[in-house]
Amino acid sequence: MAEGGRLAAVPSSINSMIDGRWRLGEAGGPMASRIFTVHTSRPRCLLLGPLLILAGCVAPTKPAPAPPAPAPPTYSVIGLESVMGKSAQLLETQFGRPDLDVREGDARKLQYSSSVCVLDAYLYPPGRGGEPVVTHVDARLPDGRDVDRASCVAALARREEAR
Repeated sequence: MAEGGRLAAVPSSINSMIDGRWRLGEAGGPMASRIFTVHTSRPRCLLLGPLLILAGCVAPTKPAPAPPAPAPPTYSVIGLESVMGKSAQLLETQFGRPDLDVREGDARKLQYSSSVCVLDAYLYPPGRGGEPVVTHVDARLPDGRDVDRASCVAALARREEAR
């Protein structure tokens, strides 16, 4: 086809595109019947081969490093001096009778609860034998959410049963 005095190259068929031949449109003139051949002296697979090899040379991307795991919470014993290392008898003197007393072997768990919080005191015998003493304390709100352990100890010491 002629547009503005120029001849446009259009493929005469899919096969001519594959073979690299193009036929000029039906515009008439001396070049209308000529077939132009693109120089393809190499088979098509040899042209694609280097491209495929180069595609394999792309540096692999490394996955982003995982963020570091959060550090485990550290438990301070500040404010727990009246509980840590104490015997069950001293806890009863301080908080009154426990709401729950569970024994398993030499270990013992005393639970004190109020409308403010629940305190679990874990007692284990020191070394070889001896009277079990508090080695760990957990505190939570009555609905199960965490609460500051020292605040719970202070609240339980003020409750009516502790007097």
